[in-house]
Order: sequence, then C-alpha cells, then structure tokens
Amino acid sequence: MKVDIKSKSELDRMRVACRMSAEIRDICAAAVAPGVTTGEIDDLVVEYCRKHNVKASFYGYAGFPGHLCVSINDEVIHGIPDRSRVIMPGDLVSTDVGILTQGFNGDTSRTVALGVTDPEVLRLVETTKRCLAAGIAACGPGVHLGDVGYAIQKVAEDAGFGVIRDWIGHGVGRTVHEDPEVPNYGKPGTKLVLRPGMTIAIEPMISMTKAGERTEVLSNEWTVVTRDRSLSAHFEHTVAITDDGCEVLTLPADYP
Repeated sequence: MKVDIKSKSELDRMRVACRMSAEIRDICAAAVAPGVTTGEIDDLVVEYCRKHNVKASFYGYAGFPGHLCVSINDEVIHGIPDRSRVIMPGDLVSTDVGILTQGFNGDTSRTVALGVTDPEVLRLVETTKRCLAAGIAACGPGVHLGDVGYAIQKVAEDAGFGVIRDWIGHGVGRTVHEDPEVPNYGKPGTKLVLRPGMTIAIEPMISMTKAGERTEVLSNEWTVVTRDRSLSAHFEHTVAITDDGCEVLTLPADYP
C-alpha cells in the first residue's frame, strides 16, 4: 500500500476540486423532486462540467456510464442514472459525485429523504449524518484508521442500525479511489496511522437493519443493494489530515 502525501500546493488544487464537488453535490440534491428522473440529475453534472471546463470524476471510471451515482432506497451506492428511473415521494435518494480539475479529484455524497414522514427512516438519515461527523471528529495526525471506523460504527450500532461491511471509504487525490482503505467499522488502535497531507473520503453507508450490512450487486454489474432490501443512507466528505486535526474539503463554498 502506497499512500500519497499531498504537498501544500497539491492541497490547494484539491481544495478547488473538492469545493466544486460540494457545489454540484448540493445542486443535484436540490433537484431531487417527485417526477424528476435520475437521468435528469445526471444532466446537471454534464452541464456543470461544460460550464466550468472540468470533468466528472466518475464518468468512465472502470467503465461507469454515469456522471454521478444516484442510488435510491435499498440501493447503497453506484446507482446508474437513467432517464426511465423516476424519483417518487417517499424515496431516499443518495447523490454521490466528484469533480476532477487541475489533476485532482473531490468525492462527496448526501442522502435526501423526499417527503419521508416515517420517523425511523428519518432517524436513519440523521444517524448517518452523525456517523460522518463522528468519523471526521476522530481524524487527526497519529490517529489509527481503526479509531475512525470505530467512531462511525459506534454511532450506528448504538442507534440500532447496521454498518455496510462490503463497501468502504478510501483515499482521494490524483484518482478518485486510492490508498488507504477507510472502513466504517474497526477496532481502536489498529490499521494505518494518519499523517498530515493524507486525503481521504469518509463515507458511512448505514442500513436500516443488521442484515442489511451485507450487500449484493445487481445484474447491471454496478448498483449495490442491501441483501435484505432494507433502506440505506450515505453521506460522504473528503478530508485532509492537518498538523492539528483535519480539514473538511467538501464543505459548501458559503460555509462559515
């Protein structure tokens, strides 16, 4: 395993890619509405990239056909945008997107609960947000990745939800997926020790049930679903490890 340590100038370039990733993430999330197709969400990324002369990190990556991933309900990740897939009231819609510019990538996602009133489903979404916050709060120089995973796992399991085991976070930089692996579960004091200049995507994927921790891939060879077809939520930020903690790179541009 070779983990890329970013220089100050490289981190500056990553900040640009990540802020743009955050911007299009929020544009896509705001467009989630009844009757909108996932293909129309994909069009927003195409237009954004054209306007800003940047590239969508996911498009063509290992053959992926979309410019972002749009995953609905029991779909955990890697949902392929489709003009025939209509978003409906009550759907959980996760938009996962990255922008490549100046040689570096961002990667970020969020889940929208569209007209959801079920308190347990809303609790799943809020818990997944808290898992992301806990993982970020655990990051810093000298911290083991096992500590980060444990922080995420504890929040999810204390709330009675499952942690997806088959898919995890990862390094981000010159490619959208690079070393190290960043599991959403773990044992304190184990795994790689974080160092300043590392850039990683922390992305808890949390299932409504413990059985939903295990997944399968649909016949399109991309879309990952919970094996028991329970609902799942997904939030993700790209963060940089600093000398005294970490910096969230995929915050909105207007974040204070």
